[in-house]
This record gives sequence, C-alpha cells and structure tokens, in this order.
Amino acid sequence: MKGKRNVFLVGPMGAGKTTIGKQLAELLKMEFIDTDREIEERTGAPIDWIFDIEGEDGFRVREEKLIDELTQRQGIVLATGGGAVESKENCNKLAGRGVVVYLETPLEQQVERTRRDKRRPLLQGEEDPKDTLERLMAERTPKYQEIADLTITTNANSVRTVAKEIIDMLQQSLS
Repeated sequence: MKGKRNVFLVGPMGAGKTTIGKQLAELLKMEFIDTDREIEERTGAPIDWIFDIEGEDGFRVREEKLIDELTQRQGIVLATGGGAVESKENCNKLAGRGVVVYLETPLEQQVERTRRDKRRPLLQGEEDPKDTLERLMAERTPKYQEIADLTITTNANSVRTVAKEIIDMLQQSLS
C-alpha cells in the first residue's frame, strides 16, 4: 500500500480480526498489532483478569488510551477488540487516522468460533453465550457500519481469501 496508510479492523468477537489481520499485515508488509494482546503485554495480565479487577469500564479506559496511541503510528494493521466501537473517542480516532474495515460475521460463526474460548470475559457470565453475542451484535453492528470505510463478510472463506479481498477493496478505494 502506498503512503503507509493504516488499516483498522473492527467487528464482533469471533470475526477473525486477529487471524485475518496477521495475514493482511504480512501481505501488505505492514506491522500487525492486536489491541487486546498489546494490553495484556503492557499490563502483564490477561484481559479476563483485568475485567475481574477493574471491570469493563477500567478495561475500556486502557483500550481508549492505547487506541489513541497506536492510531497515531503509520503503516500498521490494527485489530481492535469487539467493544472498541463503544467509545466515541475510539470511533473518531479510528475513522480519522486510517481505513476502517468491518469484518461482518454471521452469529452462527461467532458462536462456533468462541464456544471453547474461556478468555472472553463478556461470554463468561450467567447469560447464554449465544444470547450475549446476539445482544452485542444488535448493539454494536450499527456502530461498526457507521465507522467502516469497507465492509467484508467473512463467512466460511479462508483467511488468505478474505485478506486478499480486503487488499483488492483497499486498492479500489484508493484509485
């Protein structure tokens, strides 16, 4: 990509932001960063532990500061957490500092991809994980759609196929 512009991936849990982001960064020869992994590295604590100690609000404060810092860099592919769009500040920074790609994913795929993952704090409550994902989808989908420059449905396509489709879309949008 010419000009070292940033690519920011948004979407729900289980959309493949990290997996697709790594492949996309490799193909674009850009640095890949995952906000959740970066928070874990900086704090030395897993996300679920941060949620337990600081609550979701405490985690979101950390996430907001990190997104502000990271979006000021150039030449990165950034995978955000599913709830990053809950913050207007995050949305403004993402939309204003790079190309936002929304990885749209059917609910059934989210359920399948997250069902064995015990490190997703929002899925560990009393509510059925499918109900939680459905509720989050209803709340967050309009926010993903609003800030997205590009939307791609991940469906059952391979990671490489989705990454190449994103690159094609990026090239078309820049020409």
